[in-house]
Amino acid sequence: MLALQKINPILLKQSIENIKCIASIHTTASCQKTQSGRYRITNKRNKPLTYEMANPPHYIAHRKSWNSWNTSTMLDGLRPSQTAIEDVFIRKFINGTWHSLVCSEVIIKRQHNMIRISAIVRQAISARKMYFLIGYTEELLSYWMQCPVTLELQTVQDKNDVVFKYI
Repeated sequence: MLALQKINPILLKQSIENIKCIASIHTTASCQKTQSGRYRITNKRNKPLTYEMANPPHYIAHRKSWNSWNTSTMLDGLRPSQTAIEDVFIRKFINGTWHSLVCSEVIIKRQHNMIRISAIVRQAISARKMYFLIGYTEELLSYWMQCPVTLELQTVQDKNDVVFKYI
């Protein structure tokens, strides 16, 4: 403040007016491109996409479906924020428990007091370990969510079996 007081008041007033004029002008063009949910094409076209990933977001409900099925986001729905946080937790728990085995998106369906979780999983482990992981996942999620949880898994031999196209 002391430095500003030593400056000539007329010079200070002119510099403040100049700053106001400069700050009110926008020089960038408006960019109305929609890029979220789209994948960039690689040079060698070797990036695999599943069917869900290959369709852009504006095809939701036409060619692809929602990853979470619940009624909490409707008008006057109950607990929409808690449901979204629980869905993120379930997805992270599934991807951490079934490490490098989940080949597709995790679909969460809530019906009444029951949560059904669907995914496509690789057959990289023995059947005994897979049954253990199913029971472990269902039991822990049922305890944490305080409602019955059911896993609906489909298995594939290789991760390349779920590839829809390469970009």
